Amino acid sequence: MANKLIIIGSGPAGWSAAIYAARASLKPLVFEGPEPGGQLTTTTVIENFPGFPDGILGTELMDRCRTQAKKFGAEVISENVESVDFSVRPFKVMAKGQVYESNAVIIATGASARRLGLESEKALYGKGVSACATCDGFFFKGKKVIVVGGGDAAMEEANFLTRFADTVTIVHRRDMFTASKIMQDRVRNNPKIDVIWNAEVMEVLGVDAGHVTGVKLRDTKTGTMRDVAIDGVFAAIGHVPNTGMFAGKLDMDEKGYIKTAPGTSMTNVEGVFAAGDAQDSRYRQAVTAVGSGCMAYIDAGKYLNAMGDKR
Repeated sequence: MANKLIIIGSGPAGWSAAIYAARASLKPLVFEGPEPGGQLTTTTVIENFPGFPDGILGTELMDRCRTQAKKFGAEVISENVESVDFSVRPFKVMAKGQVYESNAVIIATGASARRLGLESEKALYGKGVSACATCDGFFFKGKKVIVVGGGDAAMEEANFLTRFADTVTIVHRRDMFTASKIMQDRVRNNPKIDVIWNAEVMEVLGVDAGHVTGVKLRDTKTGTMRDVAIDGVFAAIGHVPNTGMFAGKLDMDEKGYIKTAPGTSMTNVEGVFAAGDAQDSRYRQAVTAVGSGCMAYIDAGKYLNAMGDKR
């Protein structure tokens, strides 16, 4: 017998959908995936999530959501979905050699920030290394930080960080930005922002200290190395939606974000819905993901009710 609803992903969007669906007695089946809790588990204290005036750890927030979903009857499977088949009814979801069937599917697989690919970056993530100025900028009041990148995202992150940091330095591996002119002008007109051209980060310093103390830069033209003392590193080189398994099965934009009908969570396949960062390339915040998870549940619930009526 097919499940009524399968939810793929366990970040804010996935747990929000699961909580609503479980309370509605849909008994959703939730696949946690390779990174249970999503991107929030890579942050430290979250201070901009409503209801937590003293902040809350990202891991704790996601654990609470998981507990809440299970309390209402959600079944959680700690496996990674390997493939899906949306060409048949009920839909088929494959995980660890087993096939699960469902009348509706909510995709909440999130996105991953592009990393610099350094072991030191990985070791210091959440300890001075971040990919979200909106999330973590507050923790760098009076500090010196760098933003790595040259596109609109880097310009936006740098400008935002000047609200908190004493100095913000953009490190770009070329001698010109790829950002739009208006975003470049904002950076150039901001007295708190400096730029280091033709440089790439080779190492984030401070692993032994347990927090970022600086970066080792390489001049891309001369190969010269130098150390720069800073307190924080923000990588602003883009995000990649975790939607690879849905390629060719759902409509996506050129960056791989799942397309949904305006104002809804509905994909081009009836009965398949998408929420959170897997379909949101603009906001990418925990609270917006939670809201879209609720939307996906409502859309899926109406779809399942209509199926029942037809039967």
